[in-house]
Amino acid sequence: MQTVGTGALVVVHCSNPKEKLWGVLTGLDIVGVKLRGLDLSSVEDWLRQERSGADLLIRPTTLFLPMHRVLRIDLDESGGAVESYGDRYAAACGKDVCDALIGKPPGSDE
Repeated sequence: MQTVGTGALVVVHCSNPKEKLWGVLTGLDIVGVKLRGLDLSSVEDWLRQERSGADLLIRPTTLFLPMHRVLRIDLDESGGAVESYGDRYAAACGKDVCDALIGKPPGSDE
């Protein structure tokens, strides 16, 4: 079982303003959360863009969220009939979603 930690795909629920963000957790400590990802409302459009190979109009960004804004962090997990965003990306694009979010160049082992 995966845990919430660096490298995990997560959905972060925030307040003030209320928003949901999805991506790779790149840092988590008492001060806040570092995430490389997208607003949850943009994920479907990004997935279509990635699948079609269209121009990169939507791109992941690196965010820092102070802990006082973070309400909850959920793992992006498939369960039952619901497929995770990460699994949907892998099925549609045939690539690792973490590489796409972090921006590793093709063929890079780093």
